[in-house]
Amino acid sequence: MSFTLEQENRERDLAFKDALHGKNHTAKHGFTALLNKDKNAQDAAVTEYFKYWDNKRPENETEVDKKERLDEYATLTKHYYNLVTDFYEYGWGSSFHFSRFYKGESFQRSIARHEHYLALKMGLSAGMKVLDVGCGVGGPAREICRFTDCNITGLNNNDYQVDRANHYAAVNGLADKLNFVKGDFMQMQFDEASFDAVYAIEATVHAPSFEGVYGQIYRVLKPGGTFGVYEWVMTDAYDETNPQHREICYGIEIGDGIAKMYKADVAEAALRKVGFEIVHSDDLADKNDEVPWYAPLTGEWKYVRSLGDLLTFCRVSWLGRQVTMKGVGLLEKVGIAPKGSQKVSIALEEAAINLVLGAKLGLFTPMMLYVAKKPL
Repeated sequence: MSFTLEQENRERDLAFKDALHGKNHTAKHGFTALLNKDKNAQDAAVTEYFKYWDNKRPENETEVDKKERLDEYATLTKHYYNLVTDFYEYGWGSSFHFSRFYKGESFQRSIARHEHYLALKMGLSAGMKVLDVGCGVGGPAREICRFTDCNITGLNNNDYQVDRANHYAAVNGLADKLNFVKGDFMQMQFDEASFDAVYAIEATVHAPSFEGVYGQIYRVLKPGGTFGVYEWVMTDAYDETNPQHREICYGIEIGDGIAKMYKADVAEAALRKVGFEIVHSDDLADKNDEVPWYAPLTGEWKYVRSLGDLLTFCRVSWLGRQVTMKGVGLLEKVGIAPKGSQKVSIALEEAAINLVLGAKLGLFTPMMLYVAKKPL
């Protein structure tokens, strides 16, 4: 019975993906793909996602509201990425994560170095069988595959992103090393002890509980294997009873498709509870870097040091986001962009503002690094 229901859900998701993006969706990306979405399907996705947030704010949300988001994390996350993937590819590229910056370092180089660093700390090497949990459109998997020559399976609950990831792997000549599949990281279909290593880059924050997703990762990892994660967490400075703190956290949640943000100690406790031995932990956002990780979001000209930085600034800074938001609104008004596109861009703007504010106040980090071992 459960298998039949699962098959029905998969067929429904595939049909919705085709309705929203069209069957030739890999031929377009970024802003072009955004404008070519089916208007009725987009409207349905907007309704499905924002039903968790409309007419709610931190001061009036109830425990029922919070529980609903946690219970329906899979639907919430799936529709979030139905709405924002094209925005992300347009503004950020194919690796949906933050990174540290060295002075004079380009945006794309810093993104790649952040991925290399995780692979290095985990000890990934040629021939290893590796799982990427919450793989997005496969940007990190492609980079880590090239860097280490390992074989990577990517897991994702969004059909559109899975298709794009497999398409990019083929285009880049990596289809023999990379494979991306649809699945729920809280209910993985892989056999026990299937992988030599597992990593997650800013993805397991979408889980309703760290213990649940870490437990699944522990199960599919071979004894002696390594799990590495860049985790989104609130820091010890975060106080949920402080209205300003909760407002910042809520802005991050609504703009980034997160059912609930947790503090770092919750993540660490969950790792230990499911059986992991933590061999390395480090908040890479807390290094007093001259160029902070959130620099691309700030709109501060002092961080523009190259032509590449200028192009990034024009897309993702406050000024660039305002241009995109107003432009999308105008295109939506004249019927070119699908309905709800500006509402999505406004939510992304709220996320960006609160990510920067949370970082400046020391309340949030997107790169709490844990490297953990499954005992032999």
